[in-house]
Amino acid sequence: KTHVYVKSIEKTLEAGRSAIVLVPELALTPQAVRQFRAHFGDLVTVLHSGLSPGERYDSWRRTRAGDYRIVVGARSAVFAPLSDLGLVVIDEEHEPSYKQFDDPPLYHARDVAVVRARTVNAVTVMGSATPSLETYANTQTGKFECCRLTERVDRRPLPGVRIVDMREERRLGRFSIFSAPLADRIKDRLERKEQIILFLNRRGFSPFVQCYDCGHSVSCPHCSVTMTYHADSLFMRCHYCDHRDQAPEVCPKCRSRSIGYRGVGTQRVEEELKERFPDARIVRMDMDTTSRKGSHQDIFHRVLNREADILLGTQMVAKGFDFPNVTLVGVISADTSLNLPDFRASERTFQLLTQVAGRTGRGELGGEVIVQTYAQGHHSVVSAQAHDYESFYARETNDRKALGYPPFGRMVGILFQGERDEYVMREARRFAELMRKYGAELSILGPAPPVIARVR
Repeated sequence: KTHVYVKSIEKTLEAGRSAIVLVPELALTPQAVRQFRAHFGDLVTVLHSGLSPGERYDSWRRTRAGDYRIVVGARSAVFAPLSDLGLVVIDEEHEPSYKQFDDPPLYHARDVAVVRARTVNAVTVMGSATPSLETYANTQTGKFECCRLTERVDRRPLPGVRIVDMREERRLGRFSIFSAPLADRIKDRLERKEQIILFLNRRGFSPFVQCYDCGHSVSCPHCSVTMTYHADSLFMRCHYCDHRDQAPEVCPKCRSRSIGYRGVGTQRVEEELKERFPDARIVRMDMDTTSRKGSHQDIFHRVLNREADILLGTQMVAKGFDFPNVTLVGVISADTSLNLPDFRASERTFQLLTQVAGRTGRGELGGEVIVQTYAQGHHSVVSAQAHDYESFYARETNDRKALGYPPFGRMVGILFQGERDEYVMREARRFAELMRKYGAELSILGPAPPVIARVR
């Protein structure tokens, strides 16, 4: 895939034009810049929000002046001030991180790239082993052209994927975070001096703190979510407004001292890894360990230079890293994304499992994947195990078509916000009634409170 990008850029530069390369995460920019500078030298610059204001301005100014012909960056790089733009590359186009959710302007970098390229007669190249259903549907209708890479580099085989039914593990009296097969494989790879990636898409130590006597869970006073316990700071944190409190010694409701830390996050996995494999060099990659400038690059080089045995992380580790010595990928829980209240939950699960599986077997040593799940029969898990995008696409397409979901319909979410719940709901109902009255061709759902009804 990278070879296709390089050849496309070469042709663009030969034509006297410039190129943008988008990657889905800041964590991937060091690897991408390293790869493209190896081919194009000082023509390459980086542009993303992780730079300091001075660095970002300098890169932007020199790009506009024509000093650089290739800009690499995350979603905001789609607005790079390149003259005579001839190519936009969107790596891992399916990633939801290309969408700006939080602050205005709200946009999807993939869609902006397609429109920007079209307006200047440039070419858009999207790459993914698991294209979004919307993009793949565009190839089926002829709107986009589809080019398939049917073999891995050097014809390396795809890794074998083993599904571990965690219900069976519980029936056998095994209650560890690690199933017996995964623990055995970790031990084996460490003995062979090979590297391991462990994936869990939930940071922190425990997702919620609960009283064993009355069942009360400690929630954020500002948001309708439970507080996550972080063992490194001994504090509970809200992952929405960043409110922090000390972990309680007694239940705030019934005053019981039977306080438990429920669920599993990356910190808890790290702690158990250290207990089981005390000599292993473990690197954790999540939002808590990558907030410092340069931390993504530090972690990347530690793993690449084999200064770490185990890379443990959230979805950051599933996206495009190329570590030749990684021979085992373990998915701690495939169900985290599967249980989200989102019509794309199955698609997201299939993509995450397929992408993280692709992080192993990239060198000469081959690779293996172990996926722990309570839903081993779900079609997203079954298709990911077989590396079968077509069967997943066919099943998911049928489900989406029956419900009128994208790509077979357009959905618009309208969010009402306010300080008083009754006022917000009254205005939402009034708006819905107007829409039903004047929008006869529309299907109106709601109003209904969102899954997280209150955020600071």
